[in-house]
Order: sequence, then C-alpha cells, then structure tokens
Amino acid sequence: MDTTVATTGKEGKLWGGGNEPLKASYGKMMMWFFIVSDALTFSGFLAAYGFSRFKFIDSWPIADEVFTHVPFFHGSYPMIYVAFMTFILIMSSVTMVLAVDAGHHMNKNKVTWYMFLTVIGGIIFIGSQAWEWNTFIKGEYGAVQTKGGNILQFGQYETVDGKETFKRVAIADFATATNPDRVLHERKNGLWYVTEAPLPEFTIEEVLTGLKANPEVLVRTQMLTEEGHKTVLSREESLQQIAENGKLVVHGANLKVNEYGAPIFADFFFFITGFHGFHVFTGILLNIIVFFNVLLGTYERRGSYEMVEKVGLYWHFVDLVWVFVFTFFYLV
Repeated sequence: MDTTVATTGKEGKLWGGGNEPLKASYGKMMMWFFIVSDALTFSGFLAAYGFSRFKFIDSWPIADEVFTHVPFFHGSYPMIYVAFMTFILIMSSVTMVLAVDAGHHMNKNKVTWYMFLTVIGGIIFIGSQAWEWNTFIKGEYGAVQTKGGNILQFGQYETVDGKETFKRVAIADFATATNPDRVLHERKNGLWYVTEAPLPEFTIEEVLTGLKANPEVLVRTQMLTEEGHKTVLSREESLQQIAENGKLVVHGANLKVNEYGAPIFADFFFFITGFHGFHVFTGILLNIIVFFNVLLGTYERRGSYEMVEKVGLYWHFVDLVWVFVFTFFYLV
C-alpha cells in the first residue's frame, strides 16, 4: 500500500532560529535560565515554610502582632511599614520598565533618570529590611519559654469601642527588678527598667514576683481557641504556669528562641528574607554599574540598551519573589 507524504520544502530546517532563538540574545537567554533556576530555589523555601506553618499552627506568630513598628513613631501600626516597603519595591519595578522603554527609544536622559530612581527605591527597601530585622531581633514585650518549649506572653484586657481585647504588656512594665544596676524610669505606657549597659534578662523569679504584684496582668499561651484566638489563662493558671513551667525569659527573636511564638518562624524569616535581601543588594550593585555606564554613554555608542533590559529582567524577578514572600510571611 502506497503512503502519501506531504512535503513543505522546509525539511532539514526545523530550527531556523539562528544564534538568537525567539529573537533573544545569548545574554537574555542566560538571564532567563538563571531566573527559572532561582525561582525553583525560592519555591522550595516557601514550600518548606508552608509545611512548617501548618505543622506548628498552634504556636505560629500572628503577623499583625509582630510587625507593628514604624520608624520614628510610637504605637502599634500593624503591617503599615511592610506595606510601605512593598510599595517602594513595586514602584522600583515601574521605574525599571520605564528605563527599558526609554532604552528602546535610545533616550539616554530618560534611561539615566529612571535607573537612578530604581537604585534609590532598592536602597530604601534594603535599608527598611535591615531596620525591620533589627527591630525583630530586639523584640518589644518579652515572653517566657516553658520547659516544653512553648511561649507564654503577657497582657491585660482592655475595652476598645465597646469590645474587650487582650493587649500585650512588656515584662519590663511589671516585673520586679532585683538587679541593683537597673534604674526605674517612667514612660507614657508604664514603668520600665534601663541601664547604661545592655539590659540583662529578667529571671523567672522576678517575672513571677511582678505578676503577683499586678493582678490585672494575665498569661496568654499559643494554643488557639475555637474562634481562632490564642488562649488566655485565668489568674490562678497564669501564676501556676510561670511557677511550675517557666524556664527562660525571652526578649526578641534569634535562631534559637522567639518571643512571638515558634522559634522556627524566626529561622525561616531570617533565612528567606535574608536570601531575598541578598538578591536585592546584588540587584542594586548591578543597577549602579549599568547606571554609570549609561552616564558614560557606553550603550549609546553600542547602539543598544540591551544591558538595561537584562538587569531589568533580574530586578522584576526579585520584585515578583517579594510578592510571594510578602504573602506567605505577612498576609497568610
């Protein structure tokens, strides 16, 4: 039986892309290869974070209670500064797009201006991230770690807009200091202890003594109620938990302890946001190099601003990764 084969006259020319497949240069292709491989790395980190989050759901910190600070302002502003950081990074992606577009039109002045704004946005973001790390490490309220590794926080009920809410209280606001180097001072929201040297941690005995002297202060555990709120113990249970199970007074967060909840949250926070911050820092350096090359007219003489487009791909990837990090750590 004869077989009919249709021919197009293009046999032997299946590739036909030359040395620029999809009209992309070697440099842009390599940047895409890097982006895909790095995306898989970040995906693995975030998948591990999600697994741990649901495994330790009862002791996982609530983002609205952790990220409440704004530079130069006192008070609680949940997620405000993180939202500002995110806005700055996204706007830096916008200026990068404008720089790439200006490069396509061979407009050196606009490329210079938009690259400058992109660098400034990156510096603001990385500086804000460093400030956030410092604040997270120092902590604000303090907590007690039990012998079983759980975190006990302190607070008291307050009525706001007719609704009774549990407000965190710093250990230094009620604990009885027995260290003679500490000096008692006053501030707007209570009493605190300071010293010229770094403040030593309070002992369990000091916390228990202060708790007994302040009947309005209660202990909150990390166990969630049916309504999704953390469990607040009664007065008797609070004193019993500190006396029998109190092991260590914790201030702030590091790779071993975390006053806000599960220590593994701090581990993931430092590693993933630090890894992303390293990418941002690298992107800033690359953008600065390209910015000065634009000023010197290097790309004008080459007749192409493709290098701006290449660093733009990297910068957009870094911004996109932050959207996922922001969602996982701060919103979910």
